[in-house]
Amino acid sequence: MDTQRLIALVVFSLSLMWLWEAWQEYSQPSHPPVSVQAPSLDSGSVPTPSATQAIVPGGKNPVPAVAVAQVERGARAIINTDVLRVEVDAHGGDLRSAVLTQYRANEDATKPFMLFQDAPGKEYFAQSGWVGEGLATHKTVFEMTPGEQTLAEGQNTLTLTLRAREGAVEIVKTYTFTRGSYVVGVDQQVINHGGSAISGQPYFQLLRHGNAPEGESAMMASYTGAAMYTEEGKFQKIAFDETGKAKPDHVVQAADGWMGMIQHHFVTAWLTGNNKDTSSREFYTRNLDNGQHTAGMLLPKIQIAANAQQSLKMRLYVGPQALEHIEPLAPGMGYVVDYGWLTVLAYPIFMLLKWIYAVVPNWGWAIILLTVLIKAAFYPLSAASYKSMAKMRKVAPRLQQVKERYGDDRQKLHEQMMKVYSEEKINPLGGCLPMLVQIPVFIALYWVLMGAVELRQAPWALWISDLSAQDPYYILPVLMAVSMYIQQKMSPPPPDPIQAKVMMYMPLAFSIFFFFFPAGLVLYWIVNNILSILQQWRINVVVDRANRA
Repeated sequence: MDTQRLIALVVFSLSLMWLWEAWQEYSQPSHPPVSVQAPSLDSGSVPTPSATQAIVPGGKNPVPAVAVAQVERGARAIINTDVLRVEVDAHGGDLRSAVLTQYRANEDATKPFMLFQDAPGKEYFAQSGWVGEGLATHKTVFEMTPGEQTLAEGQNTLTLTLRAREGAVEIVKTYTFTRGSYVVGVDQQVINHGGSAISGQPYFQLLRHGNAPEGESAMMASYTGAAMYTEEGKFQKIAFDETGKAKPDHVVQAADGWMGMIQHHFVTAWLTGNNKDTSSREFYTRNLDNGQHTAGMLLPKIQIAANAQQSLKMRLYVGPQALEHIEPLAPGMGYVVDYGWLTVLAYPIFMLLKWIYAVVPNWGWAIILLTVLIKAAFYPLSAASYKSMAKMRKVAPRLQQVKERYGDDRQKLHEQMMKVYSEEKINPLGGCLPMLVQIPVFIALYWVLMGAVELRQAPWALWISDLSAQDPYYILPVLMAVSMYIQQKMSPPPPDPIQAKVMMYMPLAFSIFFFFFPAGLVLYWIVNNILSILQQWRINVVVDRANRA
């Protein structure tokens, strides 16, 4: 098997994956709105606070359902740090807008990237509240100081405090924003001003529309949906068409873990703070009106004595899937970076690419150097393949004569071909097996280039301003086709005329495929092809000299 066949197999495999993902998205069933009844705290079932209904104990005094898109905007506080611009709404104390100022929008690179949004069909919020009589939910209107705050030079943190009181119970919610961090501290105090004890359960959830992110390509689709991690169930994805099941497939109760939402290159997740209570927590998902979904967790019940108070610390991560940011936060956070089913190979490849980037601070040149290192590592296998191909090229005329003579007798044809291989000491699989070993590495590298947020909108040189996007002028795919054509001419022609015609048109067909690939991946293939051409040319020269000796 020559390099063209290897690339054909790889592209065919990737195409099958894309077609399967596209079919899954196309055939995704729509769910009707789910009516949620609030269980009592002692029911033992999983309370599922929805964006359309506040939860109160025992289902008493339910708040009328209101579609999220129609929720009235309250007073807004705007917090600016060096990496985030966040808007907090007085209604529920929701985080309803989060702009990542260090990243650019997918479709308009002149604008910063917005992860949380408050617009019809694009709703994406972080919400929190309490299940308990007289306690604030994400429907409660908080008191706060509206306006804009900006992290000043030399200042490391900014805080925003919200207060809500119903009867004798007061909730104080404090958001803390830190310089250079995508982690938002969410501290809550429950103050019982009454003369009798109260109890409540805190919940933390993410609400998101079910649409794919803007700029998502059908050829480069990635997972968008809920995700969670527990020591019991490890990393689990909950696709939007799986949320709200009566019997969910994910872990619903555990002593640890986090719940989040992920999309290509970005993640949001509710993470516990340094709370002393490590008893069981409950995880839930729910389908809402207007194609919206929630995913969250309900923490253990907290008792607050008369004239006493209790504190609760949580963290919310709103940022990129950069391993240096997310891995230290909690166990399993690194799994949100999707390296596909070859993570065991993709992760070390990415770490090697990252190390090269530290030496050569340009991701394009880092990809080129990585390609050289991978090619060097597989040099012995490639050499064996190219030697076999060179020998096959030499005996191609003899094989053609055998085919013409015994073409009508397949058994005799096979025997005569094996005889030729034996006389010339050629292993007919010698050009195939060494190349097959490399396929997992190539697919793993594809996932690295797809999943690494570090390559998102990373420039290389000249006209390539984004290695994660298509070549705007299709120059790299054309160069890819030229390199494939040269390789094809250097390879032994297939004995089958139909196969020979297919191989002749393959460079053109593949160039069309690569029109839709990210420039970084096409760059890798071009460099790999150039190195293969040089290696094959060198081996052909050596074999020809040996034959003439």
